[in-house]
Amino acid sequence: MQTRTLGNRQVSAIGLGGMPMSIEGRPDEARSVATIHAALDAGVTLIDTADAYHRDADEVGHNEELIARALRTYGSDTSDVLVATKGGHLRPGDGSWTQNGDPAYLKKAAKASAQRLGVEAIGLYQFHRPDPQVPYADSVGAIRDLLDEGVIELAGISNADPDQIRQAQEILGGRLASVQNQFSPRFRSSLPELELCAELGIAFLPWSPLGGISLARSGDLGDAYTPFLEVAQAHGVSPFQVTLAWELALAPVVIPIPGASRPASIEDSAAAASLTLTPEEIARLSA
Repeated sequence: MQTRTLGNRQVSAIGLGGMPMSIEGRPDEARSVATIHAALDAGVTLIDTADAYHRDADEVGHNEELIARALRTYGSDTSDVLVATKGGHLRPGDGSWTQNGDPAYLKKAAKASAQRLGVEAIGLYQFHRPDPQVPYADSVGAIRDLLDEGVIELAGISNADPDQIRQAQEILGGRLASVQNQFSPRFRSSLPELELCAELGIAFLPWSPLGGISLARSGDLGDAYTPFLEVAQAHGVSPFQVTLAWELALAPVVIPIPGASRPASIEDSAAAASLTLTPEEIARLSA
Protein backbone atom coordinates (compact mmCIF):
# COMPACT_ATOMS: atom_id res chain seq x y z
CA MET A 1 0.00 0.00 0.00
CA GLN A 2 1.46 3.35 -1.01
CA THR A 3 1.28 6.11 1.58
CA ARG A 4 0.41 9.79 1.53
CA THR A 5 0.96 12.66 3.92
CA LEU A 6 -1.71 13.81 6.36
CA GLY A 7 -0.34 16.46 8.68
CA ASN A 8 2.78 15.01 10.24
CA ARG A 9 1.69 11.42 9.56
CA GLN A 10 2.05 8.99 6.69
CA VAL A 11 -1.15 7.05 6.05
CA SER A 12 -2.36 4.60 3.44
CA ALA A 13 -3.39 6.19 0.14
CA ILE A 14 -6.81 4.56 0.55
CA GLY A 15 -8.64 4.87 3.85
CA LEU A 16 -11.77 3.26 5.26
CA GLY A 17 -14.99 5.14 5.95
CA GLY A 18 -16.86 3.64 8.88
CA MET A 19 -20.33 5.18 8.49
CA PRO A 20 -22.06 2.25 6.67
CA MET A 21 -21.27 -0.01 9.61
CA SER A 22 -23.34 2.03 12.07
CA ILE A 23 -26.28 3.77 10.40
CA GLU A 24 -29.51 2.44 8.86
CA GLY A 25 -29.03 -0.86 7.07
CA ARG A 26 -25.90 -1.67 9.04
CA PRO A 27 -24.60 -5.24 9.22
CA ASP A 28 -24.13 -7.23 12.40
CA GLU A 29 -21.07 -6.45 14.47
CA ALA A 30 -19.19 -9.58 13.44
CA ARG A 31 -19.25 -8.58 9.78
CA SER A 32 -18.29 -5.01 10.62
CA VAL A 33 -15.31 -6.15 12.67
CA ALA A 34 -14.32 -8.50 9.85
CA THR A 35 -14.48 -5.55 7.44
CA ILE A 36 -12.19 -3.44 9.62
CA HIS A 37 -9.78 -6.34 10.04
CA ALA A 38 -9.78 -6.89 6.27
CA ALA A 39 -8.89 -3.24 5.79
CA LEU A 40 -5.98 -3.57 8.19
CA ASP A 41 -4.85 -6.76 6.43
CA ALA A 42 -4.86 -4.82 3.15
CA GLY A 43 -2.58 -2.14 4.58
CA VAL A 44 -5.18 0.53 5.37
CA THR A 45 -3.89 2.83 8.13
CA LEU A 46 -6.54 5.58 8.01
CA ILE A 47 -10.02 4.92 9.39
CA ASP A 48 -12.60 7.70 9.36
CA THR A 49 -15.51 7.87 11.77
CA ALA A 50 -17.68 10.40 13.65
CA ASP A 51 -19.68 10.53 16.84
CA ALA A 52 -22.78 11.02 14.65
CA TYR A 53 -22.33 7.68 12.89
CA HIS A 54 -25.10 5.87 14.71
CA ARG A 55 -28.70 4.90 14.06
CA ASP A 56 -30.62 5.39 17.29
CA ALA A 57 -30.69 8.47 19.48
CA ASP A 58 -29.27 6.67 22.51
CA GLU A 59 -26.16 5.26 20.78
CA VAL A 60 -24.03 8.33 20.01
CA GLY A 61 -20.53 7.19 19.11
CA HIS A 62 -21.62 3.71 17.97
CA ASN A 63 -19.07 3.66 15.15
CA GLU A 64 -16.25 5.02 17.29
CA GLU A 65 -16.76 2.25 19.82
CA LEU A 66 -17.01 -0.35 17.06
CA ILE A 67 -13.70 0.74 15.55
CA ALA A 68 -12.02 0.79 18.95
CA ARG A 69 -13.16 -2.80 19.61
CA ALA A 70 -12.00 -3.93 16.18
CA LEU A 71 -8.55 -2.43 16.70
CA ARG A 72 -8.23 -4.04 20.14
CA THR A 73 -9.13 -7.48 18.78
CA TYR A 74 -7.03 -7.35 15.62
CA GLY A 75 -4.18 -9.40 17.05
CA SER A 76 -1.35 -7.34 15.57
CA ASP A 77 0.17 -3.93 16.18
CA THR A 78 -2.17 -1.09 15.18
CA SER A 79 -0.08 1.80 16.50
CA ASP A 80 0.39 3.14 12.97
CA VAL A 81 -3.37 3.40 12.36
CA LEU A 82 -4.72 6.94 12.35
CA VAL A 83 -8.33 7.06 13.52
CA ALA A 84 -10.00 10.27 12.38
CA THR A 85 -13.26 11.29 13.98
CA LYS A 86 -15.56 14.29 13.74
CA GLY A 87 -17.86 16.42 15.84
CA GLY A 88 -20.53 19.03 15.21
CA HIS A 89 -23.11 16.85 13.46
CA LEU A 90 -25.94 15.19 15.38
CA ARG A 91 -28.55 12.52 14.64
CA PRO A 92 -31.70 12.85 16.77
CA GLY A 93 -32.67 9.27 15.94
CA ASP A 94 -35.34 9.96 13.32
CA GLY A 95 -32.95 9.67 10.39
CA SER A 96 -32.28 13.40 10.18
CA TRP A 97 -28.97 15.25 10.61
CA THR A 98 -28.59 18.48 12.56
CA GLN A 99 -25.63 20.72 13.42
CA ASN A 100 -24.11 22.07 16.61
CA GLY A 101 -21.01 24.18 16.13
CA ASP A 102 -21.06 25.72 19.60
CA PRO A 103 -17.46 25.83 20.87
CA ALA A 104 -18.33 24.47 24.30
CA TYR A 105 -20.23 21.59 22.72
CA LEU A 106 -17.40 20.73 20.34
CA LYS A 107 -14.87 20.61 23.17
CA LYS A 108 -17.12 18.34 25.21
CA ALA A 109 -17.83 16.14 22.19
CA ALA A 110 -14.14 15.74 21.38
CA LYS A 111 -13.33 14.58 24.90
CA ALA A 112 -16.22 12.11 24.78
CA SER A 113 -14.93 10.78 21.45
CA ALA A 114 -11.46 10.31 22.89
CA GLN A 115 -12.93 8.28 25.74
CA ARG A 116 -14.93 6.07 23.36
CA LEU A 117 -11.87 5.52 21.16
CA GLY A 118 -9.78 4.71 24.23
CA VAL A 119 -7.06 7.24 23.44
CA GLU A 120 -5.44 10.05 25.37
CA ALA A 121 -5.42 12.25 22.27
CA ILE A 122 -7.46 11.88 19.08
CA GLY A 123 -5.27 11.36 16.04
CA LEU A 124 -7.33 13.61 13.74
CA TYR A 125 -10.39 15.57 14.84
CA GLN A 126 -12.54 17.27 12.21
CA PHE A 127 -15.27 19.87 12.50
CA HIS A 128 -18.01 17.88 10.77
CA ARG A 129 -20.21 20.53 9.16
CA PRO A 130 -20.64 24.32 9.48
CA ASP A 131 -23.48 25.39 11.76
CA PRO A 132 -25.39 28.35 10.27
CA GLN A 133 -26.30 29.43 13.81
CA VAL A 134 -22.67 29.76 14.96
CA PRO A 135 -19.90 31.90 13.41
CA TYR A 136 -17.52 29.59 11.60
CA ALA A 137 -14.53 31.23 13.25
CA ASP A 138 -15.91 30.37 16.69
CA SER A 139 -16.35 26.70 15.80
CA VAL A 140 -12.89 26.39 14.28
CA GLY A 141 -11.53 28.30 17.26
CA ALA A 142 -12.69 25.41 19.45
CA ILE A 143 -10.76 22.99 17.24
CA ARG A 144 -7.69 25.21 17.63
CA ASP A 145 -8.08 25.16 21.41
CA LEU A 146 -8.36 21.36 21.40
CA LEU A 147 -5.16 21.21 19.37
CA ASP A 148 -3.35 23.59 21.70
CA GLU A 149 -4.53 21.66 24.76
CA GLY A 150 -3.33 18.32 23.35
CA VAL A 151 -6.81 16.78 23.27
CA ILE A 152 -6.27 16.20 19.55
CA GLU A 153 -3.07 15.68 17.57
CA LEU A 154 -4.25 16.91 14.16
CA ALA A 155 -7.07 19.26 13.14
CA GLY A 156 -9.33 19.03 10.11
CA ILE A 157 -12.57 20.39 8.71
CA SER A 158 -15.30 18.81 6.63
CA ASN A 159 -17.92 20.04 4.16
CA ALA A 160 -16.08 23.34 3.72
CA ASP A 161 -15.85 25.80 0.84
CA PRO A 162 -12.62 27.53 -0.29
CA ASP A 163 -13.17 30.61 1.89
CA GLN A 164 -13.74 28.41 4.94
CA ILE A 165 -10.60 26.42 4.16
CA ARG A 166 -8.53 29.60 4.06
CA GLN A 167 -10.20 30.92 7.20
CA ALA A 168 -9.61 27.67 9.09
CA GLN A 169 -5.97 27.60 8.00
CA GLU A 170 -5.53 31.13 9.38
CA ILE A 171 -7.33 30.41 12.66
CA LEU A 172 -5.30 27.24 13.16
CA GLY A 173 -2.06 29.08 12.51
CA GLY A 174 -1.20 27.05 9.42
CA ARG A 175 -1.94 23.74 11.12
CA LEU A 176 -4.97 22.63 9.10
CA ALA A 177 -4.14 19.00 8.30
CA SER A 178 -7.11 17.92 6.21
CA VAL A 179 -10.33 18.82 4.44
CA GLN A 180 -13.04 16.19 3.96
CA ASN A 181 -15.61 16.96 1.26
CA GLN A 182 -17.90 14.92 -0.94
CA PHE A 183 -16.24 14.13 -4.27
CA SER A 184 -16.83 11.41 -6.87
CA PRO A 185 -17.39 10.99 -10.62
CA ARG A 186 -21.02 12.00 -10.13
CA PHE A 187 -20.28 14.77 -7.60
CA ARG A 188 -17.42 16.97 -8.80
CA SER A 189 -18.46 20.32 -7.36
CA SER A 190 -15.72 20.06 -4.70
CA LEU A 191 -12.98 20.19 -7.34
CA PRO A 192 -12.09 23.81 -6.38
CA GLU A 193 -11.58 22.69 -2.76
CA LEU A 194 -9.45 19.76 -3.91
CA GLU A 195 -7.30 22.07 -6.03
CA LEU A 196 -6.94 24.56 -3.17
CA CYS A 197 -5.81 21.79 -0.83
CA ALA A 198 -3.25 20.70 -3.42
CA GLU A 199 -1.98 24.27 -3.60
CA LEU A 200 -1.73 24.58 0.19
CA GLY A 201 -0.39 21.06 0.82
CA ILE A 202 -3.44 20.03 2.87
CA ALA A 203 -4.75 16.47 2.66
CA PHE A 204 -8.08 16.23 0.81
CA LEU A 205 -10.27 13.32 1.90
CA PRO A 206 -13.12 12.62 -0.54
CA TRP A 207 -16.11 11.20 1.29
CA SER A 208 -18.47 8.99 -0.71
CA PRO A 209 -15.67 8.76 -3.30
CA LEU A 210 -17.54 6.03 -5.19
CA GLY A 211 -20.68 8.14 -5.43
CA GLY A 212 -22.71 5.98 -3.08
CA ILE A 213 -22.40 2.93 -5.34
CA SER A 214 -21.43 -0.31 -3.62
CA LEU A 215 -19.63 -3.33 -5.00
CA ALA A 216 -22.75 -5.36 -4.35
CA ARG A 217 -24.81 -2.93 -6.47
CA SER A 218 -22.46 -2.41 -9.40
CA GLY A 219 -25.37 -2.83 -11.82
CA ASP A 220 -26.68 0.55 -10.68
CA LEU A 221 -23.86 2.53 -12.28
CA GLY A 222 -25.13 5.50 -14.29
CA ASP A 223 -23.86 7.50 -17.26
CA ALA A 224 -21.23 9.27 -15.17
CA TYR A 225 -19.49 5.93 -14.77
CA THR A 226 -19.51 4.82 -18.42
CA PRO A 227 -15.87 5.79 -19.08
CA PHE A 228 -14.85 4.28 -15.75
CA LEU A 229 -16.47 0.99 -16.74
CA GLU A 230 -14.66 0.99 -20.07
CA VAL A 231 -11.27 1.75 -18.50
CA ALA A 232 -11.95 -0.93 -15.87
CA GLN A 233 -12.60 -3.50 -18.58
CA ALA A 234 -9.33 -2.59 -20.25
CA HIS A 235 -7.43 -3.16 -17.00
CA GLY A 236 -9.43 -6.17 -15.87
CA VAL A 237 -10.40 -4.54 -12.57
CA SER A 238 -13.58 -3.17 -10.99
CA PRO A 239 -14.84 0.31 -11.90
CA PHE A 240 -14.46 1.19 -8.23
CA GLN A 241 -10.72 0.63 -8.39
CA VAL A 242 -10.55 2.85 -11.47
CA THR A 243 -12.60 5.53 -9.70
CA LEU A 244 -10.30 5.60 -6.69
CA ALA A 245 -7.15 5.43 -8.83
CA TRP A 246 -8.44 8.41 -10.83
CA GLU A 247 -9.02 10.40 -7.64
CA LEU A 248 -5.52 9.54 -6.42
CA ALA A 249 -4.12 10.77 -9.72
CA LEU A 250 -5.78 14.18 -9.44
CA ALA A 251 -3.34 15.41 -6.77
CA PRO A 252 -0.84 13.89 -4.33
CA VAL A 253 -2.89 15.25 -1.40
CA VAL A 254 -5.97 13.16 -2.23
CA ILE A 255 -6.74 10.29 0.17
CA PRO A 256 -10.14 8.72 -0.60
CA ILE A 257 -12.06 7.15 2.29
CA PRO A 258 -14.58 4.76 0.72
CA GLY A 259 -17.20 3.46 3.10
CA ALA A 260 -17.54 -0.29 3.44
CA SER A 261 -19.52 -2.84 5.40
CA ARG A 262 -18.18 -5.99 3.74
CA PRO A 263 -14.59 -7.30 3.69
CA ALA A 264 -14.73 -7.78 -0.11
CA SER A 265 -15.60 -4.10 -0.62
CA ILE A 266 -12.63 -2.65 1.23
CA GLU A 267 -10.30 -5.30 -0.21
CA ASP A 268 -11.32 -4.20 -3.70
CA SER A 269 -10.96 -0.51 -2.85
CA ALA A 270 -7.54 -0.95 -1.25
CA ALA A 271 -6.24 -2.52 -4.44
CA ALA A 272 -6.78 0.81 -6.23
CA ALA A 273 -3.60 2.12 -4.64
CA SER A 274 -1.56 -0.14 -6.92
CA LEU A 275 -3.48 0.67 -10.12
CA THR A 276 -1.70 3.07 -12.47
CA LEU A 277 -3.74 4.90 -15.09
CA THR A 278 -2.25 6.43 -18.22
CA PRO A 279 -2.32 10.22 -18.73
CA GLU A 280 -4.81 9.64 -21.53
CA GLU A 281 -7.10 7.64 -19.27
CA ILE A 282 -6.90 10.26 -16.52
CA ALA A 283 -7.76 13.00 -19.01
CA ARG A 284 -10.70 11.01 -20.34
CA LEU A 285 -12.07 10.32 -16.87
CA SER A 286 -11.64 13.96 -15.88
CA ALA A 287 -13.55 15.31 -18.88
